[in-house]
Amino acid sequence: DFMKQGHGMLLVYTLKNPSFPEYSFSSESGIMCLDFHSDHPHLLAVGFYDGNVAIYNLKKASSQPSYKSSAKSGKHTEPVWQVKWQKDDMDNNSNFFSVSSDGRIVSWTLVKNELVHMDVIKLSADGTTMQGPEGLQLQMLGSGTSFDFHKKIDYLFLVGTEEGKIYKCSKSYSSQFLDVFEAHHMAVDSVSWNPFHLKVFISCSSDWTVKIWDHTIKTPMFVYDLSTAVGDVSWSPYSSTVFAAVTIDGQAHVFDLNINKLEPLCTQLVVTRKKNKATHIQFNPVYPIILVGDERGLITCLKLSPNLRKKPKQKKGQEVKKGPEVEIAKLEKLLSLVREPGSKE
Repeated sequence: DFMKQGHGMLLVYTLKNPSFPEYSFSSESGIMCLDFHSDHPHLLAVGFYDGNVAIYNLKKASSQPSYKSSAKSGKHTEPVWQVKWQKDDMDNNSNFFSVSSDGRIVSWTLVKNELVHMDVIKLSADGTTMQGPEGLQLQMLGSGTSFDFHKKIDYLFLVGTEEGKIYKCSKSYSSQFLDVFEAHHMAVDSVSWNPFHLKVFISCSSDWTVKIWDHTIKTPMFVYDLSTAVGDVSWSPYSSTVFAAVTIDGQAHVFDLNINKLEPLCTQLVVTRKKNKATHIQFNPVYPIILVGDERGLITCLKLSPNLRKKPKQKKGQEVKKGPEVEIAKLEKLLSLVREPGSKE
C-alpha cells in the first residue's frame, strides 16, 4: 500500500524445504527487488521502497545489510524497481545498477567497503516536454520501471518506463539515448533480452500486451494481447522461442513460438484467491521449473509438463543438434518470416 508504508522482508528459500526460509532479514522499508550475484552467490543486492539500495552478505551472521546507500550517498528519491549485478569492473570491484521512478539509473560499486554511486543516465529526455497551460513547457520526468543489460554487448541496456516507452541506452553516454521505442500505452512492467539471440528482446505492459522486438527495428515483431494487464514476462533459459508471462488475473501463460506463433501452449490459473494478482514469474536456470509470485506474498512453484518443453524430434539416423547456435537459428527463422514483407506469412 503506497499510503501505509510498512517494513520489508527478504527471505531466501531452498526448494528442498519450501515451508521455511533458510535466511530471513527484516528491513524498515519495503523491499521491491533483488538480484543474486552470479559469481559470488552469497551477495544479494536489493532495492527498497524508500529509494535506498543495499547488499546483503549471506555468509555474515548479521541481520543488517553489509552495505547500504544513504541520503548522503546518492539514494533514489522514489522506489527502486529493479537492481542488476554487472561483471566486476577493471579493479575487480563488484558493481550493480538500479532503476527507479525518479528517472535515474545509478551504478553502485563496492570500493573499500563502501558503496560508490554514479548516475549512468537520467530519463528526463528531450522531447518529453508537455504543453502546460498558456503554452508553458513542462519538463516531464521519465520514470524507469525496469531494465536489462545486453548479454554480450557490455555497454548496451534497455530501460522501460511508466509512460510505456523503452529506451535503448549506452553506459558511455549519460545524456543521450541510442534509440526510443514507442512500445506500450501504459507502464512497461518488464523488459529483457533474449538469452540466445543477440538482437531480440521482449517487453510486457499493463496495456495487456507482450511484445517481441528486434532492437534494430522500431516496430514489434510479435504482439500478444493477453486481455488483462501483464505483470511480468520471462524468457526460458533452455529455448530461444519459449517465454512465460503472468497476468494480474492470476494466470500463467507459456508460449513456444516454434510450435505456435499465435497462441500460448498453456494458460493456467495459478493464483486462486480473488483480489490477488500474480506479479512476477521466473524460470529456474537449470530445471524446468517456474516460480510465480503474487500480491499476497505467496510464491507458487510449478513444474512444466513435458509437452511444454518439447524438444525437436529425432529423425531416424539423424542426431538432433543442440546448443546455442541451434537456438539462435530457430528464432532467426521465425523473425525472418516477419521481417520480410511480401513473404507468405
